[in-house]
Amino acid sequence: MAEHIGIVACSAEGAALCYRTICAEAPSVMGEHAHPEITMHTHALSDYMVHIRSGDWQGVAELMLSSVRKVAAAGARFAICPDNTVHQAFELVVGRSAIPWLHIARVVADEASRRGYAGLGILGTRHLTEGPVYPDALAPRGISVELPDEDDRLRMDSIIFRELVCGVFTEESRAYFNEVMERLKARGADAVVLACTEIPLIVRPEEAPLPILDSTRLLARAAIGRALGSEAPAGGEP
Repeated sequence: MAEHIGIVACSAEGAALCYRTICAEAPSVMGEHAHPEITMHTHALSDYMVHIRSGDWQGVAELMLSSVRKVAAAGARFAICPDNTVHQAFELVVGRSAIPWLHIARVVADEASRRGYAGLGILGTRHLTEGPVYPDALAPRGISVELPDEDDRLRMDSIIFRELVCGVFTEESRAYFNEVMERLKARGADAVVLACTEIPLIVRPEEAPLPILDSTRLLARAAIGRALGSEAPAGGEP
């Protein structure tokens, strides 16, 4: 029997994409219309943003712990969080969590290593791109990180919070993400991580200047594997 998945959500669009991916892709291995049991809980994104903007990662952790207690009480056997930025609080969470977690950046790092990438560009919020989440996950695998410059980090952050998390996807912003990828490619990146769980909703892989590592869908696929017993969790208890 597949294990019950708990989703600790943060922003709606990314969490919905992760949930839909699990439900859409699990039938290929579980049978028609089948997927693991899933429970999702989220506090309002505004609650998270108060702590993120002030650099209060303990406050972020408390929200994540509140959610994981609820999904665990509903029967979830392990947890995922389809939000890259809040993983800066991950180590403050896993030691106090009653159930194990998959770590989104470690899932991406595993896939990057499997594909043989040596240097990854990172697209995401300002807090994510300027934080340790991806450098810490990629360094043990010998994979370097290439970050957008400050102007691009600020503009991406604005697009994410003013458009993408609100379900607004414009052609202008789509083209802009491709321009950022072109600049990362010129600086030596051989692939790019969509390290905001909403960015996969606007970037078209067939138009992208670099190969894509879609953190949202990779996490969903890792959760399916974990639920079916084919993959160990990348954080917390085994």
